[in-house]
Amino acid sequence: MQMSQFKRGMESRHVMMLSFGGVIGTGLFLSTGYTLQQAGPVGTIISYIIGALLVYIVMKCMGALAVSHPDVGGFHTYANIYIHPSIGHVVAWSYWLCWTIALGSEITAGGILFQKWFPEVPVWLFSLIFIVIIVLINFTSSKIYGETEFWLSLVKVLAIMMFIVIGLLVLFNVLPSELKPVTQSEKLLDVPNGMFGIFVTMLAVNYAFSGTELIAIAAGETKNPETVIPKTIRATVWRLALLFIGTIIVMVLLLPTNKANLLGSPFVSVLDSVGIPYAGDIMNFVILTALLSAANSGLYASSRMLWSLSERDHVFNIARNLNKNGMPVNATLISLVGALLSLLSSVIAPETVYLVLVSVAGFAVVVVWMSICVARFNQLKRSGETKSSAYILPVIGFTLCLISTIGVLFDPNQRLATLIGLPFCIIVGLIHYIVKRRGVFNAATR
Repeated sequence: MQMSQFKRGMESRHVMMLSFGGVIGTGLFLSTGYTLQQAGPVGTIISYIIGALLVYIVMKCMGALAVSHPDVGGFHTYANIYIHPSIGHVVAWSYWLCWTIALGSEITAGGILFQKWFPEVPVWLFSLIFIVIIVLINFTSSKIYGETEFWLSLVKVLAIMMFIVIGLLVLFNVLPSELKPVTQSEKLLDVPNGMFGIFVTMLAVNYAFSGTELIAIAAGETKNPETVIPKTIRATVWRLALLFIGTIIVMVLLLPTNKANLLGSPFVSVLDSVGIPYAGDIMNFVILTALLSAANSGLYASSRMLWSLSERDHVFNIARNLNKNGMPVNATLISLVGALLSLLSSVIAPETVYLVLVSVAGFAVVVVWMSICVARFNQLKRSGETKSSAYILPVIGFTLCLISTIGVLFDPNQRLATLIGLPFCIIVGLIHYIVKRRGVFNAATR
């Protein structure tokens, strides 16, 4: 069934939790120990504060664009209108690839986590169940989808709040614990790898905050977007900043830097230290919920971006079809196939094909953020804005993102992101530009 528009069924709380679903994933629950080891206690806190500031800047720019253009294409549309259709094409393909790769990884991880409780059942069966659940959720309606994502994300948020509260009770000696709080000033101020360690961590933190931009895509399916979106962005940014920075502060004060890389999950370590029974099972459930929520957000984002590519650039025209509930069924199925192909490449060629895909995906987030800042800058210029202060935020946001893309070249663990991501973007953009000049694409410029 072909329909012309999406249905506006989501409310402010749905959009906020959709953003949370994309941002709060296994990285925060499992990998934060490595960050602490790289930058040290005070360096880690500084990195997350800078990361939160950058997110605030980008989201402010995005909010102004989303109110003017509450479109399912989100930043694909902004780049088309305010930069160039070929740049919009690059942004859309990069973002679609980013989420399909993440989706493939989350499907596998979900199957592995299920197996912890049912070791005799094969991983592929649980992965299949995982796929069926998220596809059914994405086939219902924007309102039901938003409601499901709200409750899935709420589990993660409550788990983080519980971690912060328990951590503070341990720090103030209200709860007995095996962990000894790090209180000596020389340990708190220790920066193991100097300023470079802080810089590298800051780059990783920028990626950790990625997902907040999902609000722009959801604007096209939100009731009263001109009032809801700015309010949601403000609420989302400061809540995320408090949750992330609060978690990091508790970690810094409770977990010794020299042992941080040995800890599987800081959350499990803290829960175990105060003798909470079934701590491992509790966190397994929370992380499983986090995976389901992130996969849900990922399929949502990738399907909407593919629909936007189909609508504006006439790529996969079949992806333009919406069902009776206004959901892009074909775009969802094509995105799922893309996720399964990335999953297959992670098994067959993890050191070649999959590594290239992951690098492009990591680079894609910064490309999207940079395009948002440039689009906002150009929007201000077109509107005839004369106050120089109005241009400060997009300039700072773009500069910090640019520093990130250059800075990763100095870190062997992240270098591939720029070395592969940049040529990918240039090639995709040039192909679109050349083909468009021959009249094949009809990119939107409205």
